[in-house]
Amino acid sequence: MKVIGFAGYSGSGKTCLVESLVRLLCEQGQSVSVVKHAHHDFDVDQPGKDSWRHRKAGASEVVLASGRRLVLMREFGEPRDLDVHEMIAELDPGVDWVLVEGFKHADLPKIEIWRAQAERARAGKSLEPLYPHDPHVLAVATDAVQALPSPPLQPLLDLNDPARVLQWLLEQAPRLDYRPPAGR
Repeated sequence: MKVIGFAGYSGSGKTCLVESLVRLLCEQGQSVSVVKHAHHDFDVDQPGKDSWRHRKAGASEVVLASGRRLVLMREFGEPRDLDVHEMIAELDPGVDWVLVEGFKHADLPKIEIWRAQAERARAGKSLEPLYPHDPHVLAVATDAVQALPSPPLQPLLDLNDPARVLQWLLEQAPRLDYRPPAGR
């Protein structure tokens, strides 16, 4: 499996780019999984449904399956940050691509997303880019090169051209073979 992360500040365009890349990869016959980091409490279950009732009764895990879909919901007694590698280990190992959205500081190859509009929206707040100091940033995708705080040494990709980003990913595919950290 090939694994690539997409890191950037909220509103930078990570979800739109990942959504486009999933569609483009699937059109090419590739299988794709997505790992997404959520910063807040969320729920994919619906109140009143059987799985929701089982979780509320205290089940630490609920697997919901049909002939078309499988969902695993796991409750943690205490809040904890999952390591991205733990999440990747939960995926089907036969998938062609895993696109990781978020996990800004993970030790995975990644593309940093930098959108000028997101930078302006955070005027007055420090927006420290990853690319100058994170060796895992392989490229920077942006809609405005002039908005970057400093010129990157990494390749620049057009954030508004997902087909070109995909072409770059396919060219980089040998570098993106997933290797779990030692001991996993």
